Amino acid sequence: MAVLAIDHVQVAAPAGCEAEARAFYAGLLGLEELPKPGILAARGGCWFRVGSQELHVGVEEPFTPSLKGHPGLVVDDLDALADRLSREGIGVAFDQSVPGVRRFHTADPFGNRLEFRQA
Repeated sequence: MAVLAIDHVQVAAPAGCEAEARAFYAGLLGLEELPKPGILAARGGCWFRVGSQELHVGVEEPFTPSLKGHPGLVVDDLDALADRLSREGIGVAFDQSVPGVRRFHTADPFGNRLEFRQA
C-alpha cells in the first residue's frame, strides 16, 4: 500500500460563501470551477481545479478561518499575483524563512491562510 498523490485540499467557509469564493478563486486567481455532484452541491460551497488537483471550498458551521493550516499553491509569476492581490486591497506578506523559496502568504475572503510560491 502506498499513498500516491493528493487529490484535493479543502478550505472552510461560512454558509452563503459561493459568490465570494467564485469571485476570489475563479475571478481573481483564474481557477476553473468544477461542478459538484448533486448530493454534495446541496451542502453548499464550490470546487476548483488547481493543476491536476482540486481545491474545495466547503461550508462549515460554526465557521472559523484557518490561520495556520493552509494550502500551498505554486504560481508561474509570484510578483504579478502579489500585484494583482494588492491592487484589490488584499494583503500580501512575503516570507523569506525557507532558503531558496520565493513565497508569500495572504488570506482568502473568509480569512483562511493561503501560501503562494514561485514555480
